[in-house]
Amino acid sequence: MRRWVKALALVVVLLGVVWASLGRDTRALVRAMPTNTDVLFWSDAQRDAGFRMLDGLPWLVKSRTISSGSIVRPLPPGEPLVVDFDLDGYFAQQRVAGLVVVVDGQVVLERYGLDFGPEGRWTSFSVAKSLTSTLVGAAVQDGSIRSLDDKVSMYIPDLAGSVYDDVTVRQLLTMTSGVGWNEDYADPNSDVARFNAHVPDEGVDATVSYMRGLQRVAPPGELWAYKTGETNLIGVLVSSATGRPLAEYLSEKIWAPFGMEQDATWLLGSTGHEISGCCIQASTRDMARFGLFVLGGGRIGESQVVPADWFAQATTRQADIGQPGRGYGFQWWTYDDGTFAAQGIFGQGIFIDPARNLVIATNGNWPVASRDDYWAGREAFYHAVQGALDRAQRR
Repeated sequence: MRRWVKALALVVVLLGVVWASLGRDTRALVRAMPTNTDVLFWSDAQRDAGFRMLDGLPWLVKSRTISSGSIVRPLPPGEPLVVDFDLDGYFAQQRVAGLVVVVDGQVVLERYGLDFGPEGRWTSFSVAKSLTSTLVGAAVQDGSIRSLDDKVSMYIPDLAGSVYDDVTVRQLLTMTSGVGWNEDYADPNSDVARFNAHVPDEGVDATVSYMRGLQRVAPPGELWAYKTGETNLIGVLVSSATGRPLAEYLSEKIWAPFGMEQDATWLLGSTGHEISGCCIQASTRDMARFGLFVLGGGRIGESQVVPADWFAQATTRQADIGQPGRGYGFQWWTYDDGTFAAQGIFGQGIFIDPARNLVIATNGNWPVASRDDYWAGREAFYHAVQGALDRAQRR
């Protein structure tokens, strides 16, 4: 017993030394670490701590590694871009953690905040939707998915007999299934808040179990409505069609061969599938590299990873969202000027402007999940970058 007490005392002393060696900011992050999975209702401090290390909280949620490869695609520095914009104010108002602006494959602006840096990984939220839809394209190219007009239940048999019997893969991609869903991030009783805590039917994936209990509100193909749960279904569908976990498939098809610098991770749901509507932890630079993969049409060397016309379809308006000049593609937000974006709550994003060969990758922690003035503030920055590039070209 005496030896055990001495050993315990030594451990306590060592932990005290380690704690004392941590910087003040690091100790504050550790104190703020969240202890529950209600991400939408964490405090600012809990999100600041949690968003940079969700894959390091195994007591909350498990993850699967998206392995990088042995070759890193360079992101060389370019001529610094002078943007007529209050960057200090922007970083403060938007609570930006990471910003990487790439033009012609070169980094022209890179900056970090919230004690985050290029070596860190930040969670993506719904930016992951655009990566998930790209894996559908890879599965089509592979022949694992025969047609986007196949019924969803062909690939997810547990949906047979539900409202998804008449829904196609294409309608899932464009969120036009006609199935009812509440995506109100401020409502604890919304579908988006409740479905992660759903207790699944025995032997059924948690997402499938929840989604097959929903009701139809419109015929398939007629009504667009944003539904994170349906992107989670897309992930189950791709895994079922390919026989591979999404993280492994993303690593094999894009992450490793394209030259991402760091391993990433993908959080898992309660029944072991990747939460494909959310939750890829990756560096801001690697999210910018994904934008370059898209700009390149989905080619890596001589290999066409997705069908040659995939991004022409995926990143143009496939559904009317009721906003002039805007639409929805295959899990991408589209603009009638030819630009498009992957967007996530709390300030995550990848903005792509093919005409200017421009990619802007952003991570952050807005004080709220979603609010019009935050979206508008970020779009104002995008426009300022476009304006700066146009002025530089005229010189």
